[in-house]
Amino acid sequence: MLPATAAALAVLAALLAWPVPALLARARWPRRDPLVALVCWQAIGLAGGLSIIGALLVHGLAPWGHSLPEAWWHWVTRHPADAPVRGDHWVAQTLAAVLAVELVGVLLLSWVRTARTRRRHRELLELVVQPASLPMALPATLPDARLLEHPAPVAFCIPGARPLLVLSSGMVAELDDAQLAAVVAHERAHLREHHHLYLLPFVAWEAALPVLPAAGRAHAAVRTLVEMRADDVALGSLPGPAPRRTLAQAIVVAAGGAGGAGVPSGALAVTGSAVGARVVRLLEPPSPLPAWGRVLALLSAGLLLLVPTALLLLPAF
Repeated sequence: MLPATAAALAVLAALLAWPVPALLARARWPRRDPLVALVCWQAIGLAGGLSIIGALLVHGLAPWGHSLPEAWWHWVTRHPADAPVRGDHWVAQTLAAVLAVELVGVLLLSWVRTARTRRRHRELLELVVQPASLPMALPATLPDARLLEHPAPVAFCIPGARPLLVLSSGMVAELDDAQLAAVVAHERAHLREHHHLYLLPFVAWEAALPVLPAAGRAHAAVRTLVEMRADDVALGSLPGPAPRRTLAQAIVVAAGGAGGAGVPSGALAVTGSAVGARVVRLLEPPSPLPAWGRVLALLSAGLLLLVPTALLLLPAF
């Protein structure tokens, strides 16, 4: 039973390591519903890691039982193996342990480093910024916003326990009230929906497996989807006759003035990723993903997580 399980998990891991991420990255439908697409990307990452570690672990423990729970328990309690133990079984066990420790360790290390970097940038910014009381179509005072004296149009947010939303004086000077409101709504969407948590697993995946092209592709796709999702959330709170054009104009001004310059590491900026594609999407919005398409995508994401879990546990029953 276990050799067949290991083979099935290995095939699933290979599919999730290359063709599935490539197909999703090239698909057109994610821009129609970035949030659903983000759920699918998270499922691919989790299911891929579970499959490859599970395949190695199942193969490595195969001599000790007919299911993973049974084999693991026999291995832990030093029960004699039911079949000859070869060198490839020990190699598989070692690789499974190393890969699991590396993935979890890199994830934790990325979280710690990013949190430390954001805290350092926040402390430095708080020395030079001032509370933003801005003449725009928003409440007169923005308690979470700060004004940075900088000639280039820059806007970004630093997430965390004490989030910080920073606007440069150049941004305030370049944009009208409606455009400035659109930028603030975009950054607040990042903070409210905790978009940095969507990005963290893929930052770790790319760092842990830099030779895997799918890791970089997934990270780039998720960055773009996070920005598109923030655009969508911002549009829902913008007044005026043409909020899409207003937000697109603000993005173009920010990108043309400084691009990503002046944005600290670990921050989320209005010019964060795929500016051209986002502007086109705002001015020529795609049709929303139909309800059946959302359900199908979410069911597929759930199935991706269910299949490796079932392969690992069902043989025990």
